[in-house]
Amino acid sequence: MTRVVFLLVPRLHLLDLAGPAQVFSTAADLGHGYTLGYVAEREDVPTAQGVTLRAATDWPGLTADDLVLVPGWRSRGFRENGGLSQATLERLAAHHAAGGTVASVCAGADALGRAGLLDGRRCTTHHDLQDELARRHPRARVVRDVLYVLDDRVVTSAGIASGIDLALHLVAARHGPAAAARVARSMVVYARRNGDEQQAGVMLRHRTHLIDAVHQAQDLIDARFTDRLGLADLAAACGLSERTLTRRFTAATGLTPLRYQQELRVERAEHLMAQGSTAEAAARAVGFQDARMLRRLRARPPVSGAAAEPVSW
Repeated sequence: MTRVVFLLVPRLHLLDLAGPAQVFSTAADLGHGYTLGYVAEREDVPTAQGVTLRAATDWPGLTADDLVLVPGWRSRGFRENGGLSQATLERLAAHHAAGGTVASVCAGADALGRAGLLDGRRCTTHHDLQDELARRHPRARVVRDVLYVLDDRVVTSAGIASGIDLALHLVAARHGPAAAARVARSMVVYARRNGDEQQAGVMLRHRTHLIDAVHQAQDLIDARFTDRLGLADLAAACGLSERTLTRRFTAATGLTPLRYQQELRVERAEHLMAQGSTAEAAARAVGFQDARMLRRLRARPPVSGAAAEPVSW
């Protein structure tokens, strides 16, 4: 069971909180082990949209599997710093030091910076605040014009709706692309991604169509992308002939079923290598016999999809 704790600050933006909370809540509804909690320095927390929220003032016990997320707040800059005390900032730093993950949406990046968590790390925030974040935290490596950045269990996002992208990515990293795709479809979101480290994830980049049979095929491939999947078996599971499935799949996604599976494998292998795995080990983990095919596919030009735009942890 993973605990997701939201640290609420005065004048927080509702969507900075509600977007990620909905992702993890939906993931829990779909059978993944998440519990949500809300803490603040005062029980009543006013929001930028005029609704007052109630939060606990005592922090729950946290483990290395847990996530602490700081939503952003309304401010023309970081002069209004969320009103977080040094003791609270130290809690954030201590959770990360103990192996936990810490995340922020929008202005919440400043709280992570004041806790010392951005020093030497790549990070981002809302485009209106990027320059100020760089000035206030000169040891941080601010990445511009991306929706979110991950660096050593510190996850920062651009703001407002990008918190959904961040949360979906975290679900995908823990439970696989099929789980995140189910959450996204349940929430009826079309989450656009851009920028750094192939943030246009395969699982959603080619999910902008409305063809149920193709979604069914993608669900099967997402769940078993490391296995050898026969086109005949895939077509039979979708109630279509091989030729019809291939034609509909290609028209909807811009890829054949095999190419879609390969893209999923390559994306997962690149994630493993970014975490320190060798190319050989990553290739075998995603279903290739060795790294030669992985290298060949990584060198291949990316496919944007005939009927799909690049979209969005």
